[in-house]
Amino acid sequence: MQRIRFRLPERNTRRARVLVAALLSIFLLGGMFGPTAASATPAHTAPWGGYDELWVPSSMGNVKVQVQWAARGGNAALYLLDGLRAQNDRNAWSFETNALDQYRNDNITLVMPVGGESSFYTDWYAPSNFNAQPITYRWETFLTRELPDFLAGYGVSPTNNAIIGLSMGGSAALNLAGHHRDQFKFAGSLSGYINISGPGMREAIRVAMFDAGRYNVDSMWGPPWSSGWLRNDPFVNAESLRGLSMYISSSNGIPGPYDHPSAPIDYFHTATGMGLEALSWVHARAFEIRLKSMGIPATYSFPPAGIHSWPYWSAELWMARGQILDTMNAW
Repeated sequence: MQRIRFRLPERNTRRARVLVAALLSIFLLGGMFGPTAASATPAHTAPWGGYDELWVPSSMGNVKVQVQWAARGGNAALYLLDGLRAQNDRNAWSFETNALDQYRNDNITLVMPVGGESSFYTDWYAPSNFNAQPITYRWETFLTRELPDFLAGYGVSPTNNAIIGLSMGGSAALNLAGHHRDQFKFAGSLSGYINISGPGMREAIRVAMFDAGRYNVDSMWGPPWSSGWLRNDPFVNAESLRGLSMYISSSNGIPGPYDHPSAPIDYFHTATGMGLEALSWVHARAFEIRLKSMGIPATYSFPPAGIHSWPYWSAELWMARGQILDTMNAW
C-alpha cells in the first residue's frame, strides 16, 4: 500500500497541526469502518460498454485479460477462449474478429484472457521440460476461481457466465463448463477437437503442441494412459453437459466464401486449414451422435463450406449470439 504523507506548511502553526490531526483521524476511521481492501470494488477505467485491459493476479503470475463491459451494467459474462497458438500480448478474438462490435450494445461483459499457448486451458502436472517453461500452467484454476473472483469486484457474477472457444479453445470450453456447472450456463465449441480419445488424437495433439511452442504434452495430462486425458475429453464426459445450453459448430474443410488464396503461402495455409477443419467436422458429427444417443440437446451448425480460420469463427460467434443472450438474459 502506498504510504500517505502529509507535508506541513513551512510555518508550523497550531492551525496546521490541528488540520493534519483531523485529516489523519478521518483516514484512520475510514480504514477501521470503511470497506476493506479485499471487499472494495475496483473502479472502472472505462464506462459501461467500454473497454479495459486488466492484470489479474494468479498462481501463474499476473495474467492480462481484455474486457468489454456489459452495455448497461449487467452481471453476465461471456468468456472467449483462444486457439493453440494463443499470443502473449492479445487474445485473437479482439483483433481477428469483430466480436467487440458484435456484443457492444448487449448487456454482457466479454472476457478475453491473454496467453495460454498450447495449454488447452487446463491445469498441468508440471512445466513443459522441452522448452524450459518457467511456470506450471494453471488455467483451469485461473478461469474458474481466480478470474471470476477478481471480476466479482467489478459486478460480474461468478455464476452467470457463458464460455465459447475455437479449436483448442472449443475443447476447453466444453470441459470447463462440464466440470464447473455452477459457473457456466452456456458452452460453445467452434471447430473444436471434442473426441480426444478418438483414433490417433493423442498422437496428433502431441505433435501439434510440440509444433506450437515445443510443449511436452506429458507435462499437461501425463502419458497417454493417464486419467488426465479422460478427464479432459468432452466426448467421454458428455453426461456432465446435460442441461447445459450448447452450440457446436464445424464446417467440412471445403474452401468457402472467405478463402481467396493468391500467393504460395496462402495456398499452404488454406490446405492446412482444410485438413484441420475436416478433422474437427468428424469430431463434431461424432459428438452430435453421442449427445443424441444420450438424449442431451444442443444446437448444431454445419455450414456447407469453410476451413479452419478466423472469418468463419467470427461468423459462427454471431450465429450463436441469440442463444447466448437468451440463456444469459443479457439483451
